[in-house]
Order: sequence, then structure tokens, then C-alpha cells
Amino acid sequence: MWTFGRKLTLGFTLSFALLLMIGVLSYRGITILTATSYQVSRTHWVQTHIEDLLSAMKDAETGQRGFMLTGDDSYLEPYRSAVAALPRDLAELRALVRDKPTQQARLNQVATLVEGLMSLHKDRIELRRTAGAETVLKKIHTGEGKRLMDELRALINQMKHEEDEELRLRAADVEATASAVRSVIVGGTIAGLLLVLGAGFVLNRALTGQVVGAVRHVQRSAAELLAAATQQVAGARETATSMTEISTTISELLATSRQIADSAQRVVQIAEQTASYARGGEGTLQAARDTIAAMRRQIDQVVNHMLDLGQKSQRIGVVLDLVSELAEQTNILAINATIEATVAGDAGRRFGVVADEIRKLADRMTASTKEIRLQIDDVRGAVNTTVMATEAGSKAVDAGARQFDEVAATLARIAGQVVTTTEAAREIELSTQQQATAVEQLNIALRNTAQASRETETSSGQTSQTATELAQTSRQLLSLVQAQPA
Repeated sequence: MWTFGRKLTLGFTLSFALLLMIGVLSYRGITILTATSYQVSRTHWVQTHIEDLLSAMKDAETGQRGFMLTGDDSYLEPYRSAVAALPRDLAELRALVRDKPTQQARLNQVATLVEGLMSLHKDRIELRRTAGAETVLKKIHTGEGKRLMDELRALINQMKHEEDEELRLRAADVEATASAVRSVIVGGTIAGLLLVLGAGFVLNRALTGQVVGAVRHVQRSAAELLAAATQQVAGARETATSMTEISTTISELLATSRQIADSAQRVVQIAEQTASYARGGEGTLQAARDTIAAMRRQIDQVVNHMLDLGQKSQRIGVVLDLVSELAEQTNILAINATIEATVAGDAGRRFGVVADEIRKLADRMTASTKEIRLQIDDVRGAVNTTVMATEAGSKAVDAGARQFDEVAATLARIAGQVVTTTEAAREIELSTQQQATAVEQLNIALRNTAQASRETETSSGQTSQTATELAQTSRQLLSLVQAQPA
């Protein structure tokens, strides 16, 4: 069965389809008229440019004739204007007839004739300047210029005739299109009026029948609404009592949730303090690690210096060996010199004194060399002892650094656990706060529900009265609707 809404939708759909068809056809006709108007305007432009071209050629001819007769350059002003305007006119005219092959062909011939005429005018002007008027008049009597001008006029007349024919065809197209648009508008308007009248009649009959059925249904519904309102009063009273008890329980739950939220907040604060202490401990351990690393670098430098000192003491021992050997050889030479001085007698006495001094110096050098060797051996032993002690200290420092690394790793793990604990405590705090908020909102909703129940109980009586008035109104509406057909 068709409902009133469906019938109304069908009526509007048909009206819309008819208006859409009229609009589409009208738009198409207007588009055609617009295109035709553009073509007509372009045809008028072509005719205007043809007239301008012919006028420019007449001006050029008039100017050159005036100059040939008088020899006065002021008569050449129209000729110069034509020389400047003709290329522009030809270019614009060529652009306007680019889609017309026959006009393009004629325009090419016109351009050739224009070029020939302008060349002829130029030659006559030059001849007038150099040879005089009689010679030029003889050239004019040959009739070459007139022949070219006649051919130009013939071609221009052909172009005008074709444009006039095109204007006539365009006018016929405009009249046909306008007639079609008028027919569409008139016919569509009449069809629309008929459709609206028919739809109104059908909808009126359908509305009358459906309203009568709806009014009778409203009468039955009013009776059912009156009975339901009575039951609603009793249910609203029970709901209000239950809502009051639930609201009391929710209030106690809200207080408990707030206490849990406060405890969770304190746990978060303690966890944050613990995390802060752990981060401070990590900083202290990092400083201690840096100090141990500096000690290790210092010990490595001491070891390197000790080893360098041992190598230098070894080089000094080598030098002392050379000095000791030199002292022994010097002593031997001194003894030999003393012997030679003794053999020489009085002449070698002074040399013997010098040799004795050299021998004593060699003995002191040998003694000093032995003493230096003993001291170098003591230094070498101290260096070896220091190197061994330094290596032991370096091993101890390495062991301490490893222990610090283990302590730092343990403290980092503790800090990570503290951070995890803090995040968990925050989540607990957030969840508890959300729970408290939800409980509070639920408490508000329950109070609102209780209030609504009381208001429902109050309005149930009004609903009963409204149902009675609705039944009376439906009877009045039924009498009005049934009276319409009569």
C-alpha cells in the first residue's frame, strides 16, 4: 500500500523531473543561442575588418595620386597610415577566418593583390620623386593599378557576400532555436500545471483517507496511553525509592574511592623520591668511575716514566763502561809515559810529573765511575720496584673499577625498578581518580534519575489528562475530515 509520504514523494519527483527536463532543454537552447550570437559577432567583425582593409587601400591610392599630381609630401599621410595598418588588418582578418577554407583562399589572393598594389604605389612615388609628373602620368595611363584594384574589389565583394550569407543562415538558426526554446517553456509550463493539479487532487483524496485512519488509530492509542499512564505512576514511585537507596550506597563507595586515590598519590610521591635518590646515586657512581679512570691514566703515565727512566739508566751504564775503559787506557798510557820519562832522565822529568797527574786523574775517574754505577744500580732497582708496585696498584684500580661498574649496574637496575613502580603507582592513582570521578558522575546521574522519577510521577497525571484531551481532539478532527467530501 502506498503511504502518504510515498505519494507525496512521487508527486514531487515527477515535478522535479519535468522541471529538470525543461531546464536542460532551455539551457541547451540558450547555449546554442550564445554560440550563434558569438558566430554572428565574429561575422560582423570579419565584415568590419574587410571594410577597414578596403578603406586602407583606398586611402593609400588617394594619397599616392595626390602626391603624383602635386609632388607635396603632405598628401602621402593617408598612404603612410595604410602602410602601417594593412599588415595588422590582414593578420586580424586571417585569425577571424581561420576555420573557413574558402575565405582563407580568397584572403591569400587579397594579400597578394594588396602587396602588388602597395608595391606599385611605392614605385610610382619613387618615380615621381626622381622623374617628374609626366613620366608618372604615362605609367598611370597603362591601367595596371586600376586592374589590380578592380580584382581586389571583386574578391572583397565575394568575401562580403559569403559573410552576408552566413549571417542569414545564423539568423535562421537563432529563430529556429528560439522557437524551440519557447515551445519547451510553454509546453513544460502547461504540463507542470497539469501535473501539479492532478497531484493535488490525488494527494487530497489520499490525505483524507489516511487522516481518517490515523485519527481512529490515535483514539485507540489515547485509550492505551491512559492505561499506561496509570501504570507509569506506580512504577515511578517504586523507581524513586530504589534510586534513593542506590544513591546512598554510591556515596559510601565514592568516599572509599577517594581514600584509595589519596593513598595511591602518597605512594607515587614516595616512589618519585626514591627514583630521585637513585638518580643521585648514579651521578655519584659516575663521578667515582671518572676518578678511577683518571687514577688509571696517572698510574699508566707513572709506569711509562719509570720504564723510560730504566732505559735511560741502561744508556748511562753503557756510557760509564766507555768512560771506565777510557780511564783504564789513560792509566796505562800514564804508566808508559812515566816509564819513558824515567828513561829520559832530567829531560823527561816534567813530562813524568804530567803523566803522574794524568794517572791520578784516571784513578779518580775510575773510582767515580764505580760509585756512579752503584747509584745507577740502586736507581734501576728502585725503578723496577716502583714499576711492580704501580702494576699492582693498576690491577687494584681495575678491580675497583669493575666493582664500581657492578655497583652502578645494580643501582641502574634498582632505578629502573623504581621507575616502573612509580609508573604503576601513577596508573593506580589515575585509575582510582577515574573510578572516583565515574562514581561521582554515577551518583549525580542517580540523583538526577531519582528526581526524574519524581517528576515522572508528577507528570503521569498530566499524561492521563492529555490522553483524555487527545481522544476528544481526535473525535473533533475526525468530524472535520469526514465533513470535507460532503
